[in-house]
Amino acid sequence: MSDRADHARRRGTAPRPASRYRPREQSLFSVVYGLVLASALVAALDPAGEEADPGPDALWVVLTALAAGAAHGYAHVIAQRASADGTAAPGRLRLVLAEWPLLAAVLPTVGMLLAAAAGWWAESTAVDTALLVNTVALFGWGAWAARTAGHGWPSACRAGGMDMLIGLLIVAADALIK
Repeated sequence: MSDRADHARRRGTAPRPASRYRPREQSLFSVVYGLVLASALVAALDPAGEEADPGPDALWVVLTALAAGAAHGYAHVIAQRASADGTAAPGRLRLVLAEWPLLAAVLPTVGMLLAAAAGWWAESTAVDTALLVNTVALFGWGAWAARTAGHGWPSACRAGGMDMLIGLLIVAADALIK
């Protein structure tokens, strides 16, 4: 029996209760994108053999996330304008602001870098911890997205594993480059 069979409703059975909170597909996309972006940035901003500077690194992560979110939101505006024969709907600013999950996803990484800037731990420890946390979060968000879409646990774990693989590739690239 396939994984998807557990979410298909059979005749005569009651529908499964809907989850209290079903995140929009766009929010899930933005969070995963933000986690990958934060991981790649934190890995790239911590070059081996250079003096640690976690404060400016945290600022770069925030600024890059803001730029990526604005660019992605504006791309939605352009696509909407193109699909509506040159006229844009009144919600253009709303489309850009809807990218807030991308920025929220980088905040734990920024917090870890700021903790290193405050001297609570070394920047290399903050980077390693951020990469670990983001990789685990990628698994969680991938699994949650699959469960929200109605997939069973085995399928959700596979989806989470595929998302987590992106984080593991960033960790491996970071280790190989340094």
